[in-house]
Amino acid sequence: MDKFICVNVICTIVLISLITVPNRVHGIGVCYGRDGDNLPSPSDVVALYGSNGISNMRIYSPAQDALQALSASGSNIQLIVGVPNDNVQSIASDPSAATSWVQSNIVAFPGVAFSYVAVGNELIPENPGLAQFVLPAMQNIQNAINAAGLQSRIRVSTAVSAAVLSQSFPPSQGAFGPDSMRAIVQFLASNGAPLLFNVYPYFSYRDNSAQISLDYALFQSSGVVVQDGQFGYQNLFDAMVDAAYAALEKVGGSNVRIVVSESGWPSAGGFAASIDNARTYNQNLIRHVGQGTPRRSGNAIETYIFAMFNENQKGGDETERNFGLFRPDRQPVYPISFN
Repeated sequence: MDKFICVNVICTIVLISLITVPNRVHGIGVCYGRDGDNLPSPSDVVALYGSNGISNMRIYSPAQDALQALSASGSNIQLIVGVPNDNVQSIASDPSAATSWVQSNIVAFPGVAFSYVAVGNELIPENPGLAQFVLPAMQNIQNAINAAGLQSRIRVSTAVSAAVLSQSFPPSQGAFGPDSMRAIVQFLASNGAPLLFNVYPYFSYRDNSAQISLDYALFQSSGVVVQDGQFGYQNLFDAMVDAAYAALEKVGGSNVRIVVSESGWPSAGGFAASIDNARTYNQNLIRHVGQGTPRRSGNAIETYIFAMFNENQKGGDETERNFGLFRPDRQPVYPISFN
């Protein structure tokens, strides 16, 4: 082949790669909850992710059948795997327990594309009895990851909800409530790990509908609703994420990025829970997160929608059983595009 043509072909391939990588990097994930007695097999679930172009998955415990299905599929689905809340204390107290956990659930599955280990879900500040063990458990898991030589591939974090913020309005005044968050943020910063943040405009709207408009919660406002200094907010999602960014900055975490580890809207079961609202929120979320937030404009947000399925054994309000994008028979609750 002519050298000039060859160079041009290579340049074209590089250019295409540069264009397509950002969409792949920020990715849209979906949380694979398993609180149901009628859910598809893990291999069918992995196939459903693939057929819908869903590139990222979060699981809340290292379920061996799910890890085996991911490994066998060759799908390269990027995975957040959770250390379950009831394992956090033992792992915090015993470094060998952390080593065993990493060996059994990560090292044993070289065919799985692990991206993060989430040490606990919403323990800070919701569960004071276990919250004190989150950081030492993170440290022990990190040491075990390091010992396995996987520290360049897998980051260790914890998932928190908006309850971790003592102040969130306006977003620039965002601040963490628990003192323990300062040390956790320092751990994240020193290890190049993100904060996993569960973001639910639905609950904020449900509990404050007199102050928050539905359009603002659903990404449908036509103009700025909240002006906060130089930043204007047209949707509640951005305001919530930027409140967390402001809180990070206040405790030395300016370089810590946020991964939205859960976000979604129920399609039935309670106030403002409808198929139309759920479809609108989740489709607009997918379209929006590539833009970043006003405080981090242009920085795509890796985001995980909750959840893949309606889960009939999930506790709490009826809405909790109706966050799924799909029914257990793998039919969509409503049409949605992940592109």
